[in-house]
Amino acid sequence: MTNPIITMTEAATARARLLMSAADSEIIGLRVGINSRGCSGLSYVVEYASDRRQFEEVIEYEGFSVFIDPAASMFLIGSEMDYQEGQFQTGFTFNNPNAKGTCGCGESFHV
Repeated sequence: MTNPIITMTEAATARARLLMSAADSEIIGLRVGINSRGCSGLSYVVEYASDRRQFEEVIEYEGFSVFIDPAASMFLIGSEMDYQEGQFQTGFTFNNPNAKGTCGCGESFHV
């Protein structure tokens, strides 16, 4: 059995379950990808998933699925998704061993 592309901390899993339970439509999981954006070039995207798209990697967690955008897979291998609440910023964060650097605000990264 191979390791999943990303793993999730207990905090991220709990937050994902909470968000999905409050959604207005039927949600089967979260979709994780990247966009070209920010000072360093790439940023993470986390959104609701109501279906599985072609070629997506699927990681099963306790009661939901995480769908990995195939274009993002090579940038996310070995990453850990976490959820953090802070004084100035709250949200999902990524510990990505592939990132060679991040911008000062932490919104984007480069490989």
